[in-house]
Amino acid sequence: MMRFFALVLALLIGLSLGLLGGGGAVLALPVFVYVLGIDPKTAIAMTLVVVGSASLLGAIPHARRGNIDWLRTVVFGSSTMLGAFLGARLALLPWVTAQLQMGLFAVAILAAASFMLRRQPPKAEDPVLNYPRPFCLSCWTWLVSEGIGVGVLTGLVGVGGGFAIVPALVLLGKVPMRKAIGTSLVIIGLNAIAGLAGYWGRLSLPWDLTLSFTAFACLGTLLGSVVSQRMSTHKLQKSFAIFLLAIGGFVLARSVL
Repeated sequence: MMRFFALVLALLIGLSLGLLGGGGAVLALPVFVYVLGIDPKTAIAMTLVVVGSASLLGAIPHARRGNIDWLRTVVFGSSTMLGAFLGARLALLPWVTAQLQMGLFAVAILAAASFMLRRQPPKAEDPVLNYPRPFCLSCWTWLVSEGIGVGVLTGLVGVGGGFAIVPALVLLGKVPMRKAIGTSLVIIGLNAIAGLAGYWGRLSLPWDLTLSFTAFACLGTLLGSVVSQRMSTHKLQKSFAIFLLAIGGFVLARSVL
């Protein structure tokens, strides 16, 4: 019965990802831990499968529309993949407890919710953003450095880090917002693959549950993508951010108390 309930939640998680373009997949971790009672370290590795699959699926329509900056994907993605692998290895150290990981996850969720609450509705593309920009060595250095940091967070607690990747691509990588969103989905997928590689051989995953949960989440993503074309999602995004604040507060309280 609990497994059926978890699969329904997986469908809703995917639906939120398809509607909002990010954020929803990380809710797989609380479902794995608090609904299904799975060990947090194993649950984080399972979450990487869900996050990676859903993000790469969500990137397909962006790729078809040409909304992916492949140069930034290679540069930023390489640094985040390195960080994700290192983060996964770090998570396996004895002093990195499950309680610490869940606490860090809660903080990341609260940060993501805060970013979503501050985000403004999409406006018409600023033509200035499409002009060629001079090469900025310090910008690229910061971009790679932040990529490693975001990757470590992904491998350590299973979050995709889109709330940090998109601003970095826009402000440091000089990528237009529309392309930054599509590019971030590819990078999040690559992060998840690298993080999972860091856990590979160290943890035994329940693959039947992981793959069925992922399949339902991906189905929800496809449904959400269709629905999002027919509705304004800005108000829904604000409501979802408030929900994330509640989830983050709950997880933080459970990890501290």
